[in-house]
Amino acid sequence: MPVQYTTGDATRPFADGAKIICHTCNDIGAWGAGFVVALSRRWPEPEKAYREWHGGRRPDDMPFALGSAQFVSVKTDVTVANMIGQHGIAQRDHTGAPPVRYEAIRQALRHVADYATVQSASVHMPRIGAGLAGGDWTTIEQIIEDELCARSIPATVYDFPPR
Repeated sequence: MPVQYTTGDATRPFADGAKIICHTCNDIGAWGAGFVVALSRRWPEPEKAYREWHGGRRPDDMPFALGSAQFVSVKTDVTVANMIGQHGIAQRDHTGAPPVRYEAIRQALRHVADYATVQSASVHMPRIGAGLAGGDWTTIEQIIEDELCARSIPATVYDFPPR
């Protein structure tokens, strides 16, 4: 099953049943640019949970580190997955690498896949890791196919309509 693409808003997933909205976060506790702005406008819980997680005030969550994922329920049938897949927020680090960390996205998506399997949920997202994190979409798409689609978990990527 390949990744599905649609035009729309990833904060308003089109699907019946349980849904997980995935997005990539950084590993320094910064929240305020990119997809998280739309997410916070819709629901305050993911940002609050992320900040508490970063501050060590959520002991039941997995450690706040690259490759981790935090699951935040925002509606009866919608959960947001805060995935730590970006190192810092600089456009390029001292080596010239963008902030995206592909292996961290892979690890976080494995956690999402496990959660989706238990919940019988579909997964929805913007083009994770390819915006401010600077990642190559072809590489990330392959990771999504490997970690979600190969396990028969429906994955939909949302693109905003052209202006």
